[in-house]
Amino acid sequence: MFQEIYIIDANNELVMELRTIFEGEKNFKFRNINPINLDLALKNIPDLIIINEKGIENNIIEICKTIRQNDDNSITPVLVISEDEKYKLEIIKNSIEYVISLKDGKEILYYTIKNITRLLSVNRTVSPLTGLPGNVQILTELKKRLLKKEPFEILYLDLDNFKAYNDVYGFLKGDEIIKLTAKVITKNVHLLGDTEVFVGHIGGDDFVAIIDGENNYDNVCQSIIAEFDTEILKYFTDEDLKRGYIEVCNRKGIIESFPLTSISIGVVVADKKRFSNILEIGEVGAQVKHMAKTTLGSSYAIDRREE
Repeated sequence: MFQEIYIIDANNELVMELRTIFEGEKNFKFRNINPINLDLALKNIPDLIIINEKGIENNIIEICKTIRQNDDNSITPVLVISEDEKYKLEIIKNSIEYVISLKDGKEILYYTIKNITRLLSVNRTVSPLTGLPGNVQILTELKKRLLKKEPFEILYLDLDNFKAYNDVYGFLKGDEIIKLTAKVITKNVHLLGDTEVFVGHIGGDDFVAIIDGENNYDNVCQSIIAEFDTEILKYFTDEDLKRGYIEVCNRKGIIESFPLTSISIGVVVADKKRFSNILEIGEVGAQVKHMAKTTLGSSYAIDRREE
């Protein structure tokens, strides 16, 4: 994946130096931005912004504020290269993450950029909506559990009639339900008091939780369902609640009725040596979650088959 890095500098010296330092790494793309064109440049969203204080006559603090006040780049990481010690604290106070000096050497600059972009790559695998680990971390966690050869349980969770909810209430309201679901799952899984638990967001309305084999997954599922079924009612109108279902006009103009949104959980009990790889776990998980979804309303089903 390409890393596009903007260098805020009145001349090309630093950008040319960085291109030389990163000569063997083709995925890094450096672009020089003159401070007078900053507003135009910020219409794009680079992976990293570097401000070279030495090559700028403008007020560095004002440049930092301009970047942070830009809606598109409010969270873009910024690295300031400054030789003036008295400005460092003031720069950081303006939500700038990194301040270094070229006096520390080219290697410090090189590895600072590498570490920032590595962190960005990791963060891209996290769900921006829920803040939960995504598919990369989920697969890594499952592989780790299999290698330990100790029993554990995987909970596969998703929402029922969620598309119908989005059709009626809109995607912004739907996102609020996704965040609610993440909160409910995370809270009840962590109530186990086990530091080895894991909660991930596969995507959309699909989640996964992994718990230790000694924990009571029945109680966890029941707690998740009880809290979800209570909290979800806040996201429907009084009319829909009184009716007990929502009405959606399909593509043919026909009104269809759908039950209120509920949650289904499929539990896979991974006893010692039962599974040899994560694909097997996923297949069983899909089957048992389908079983849960055949029951109207929130429910859970458990696959206890032994090897």
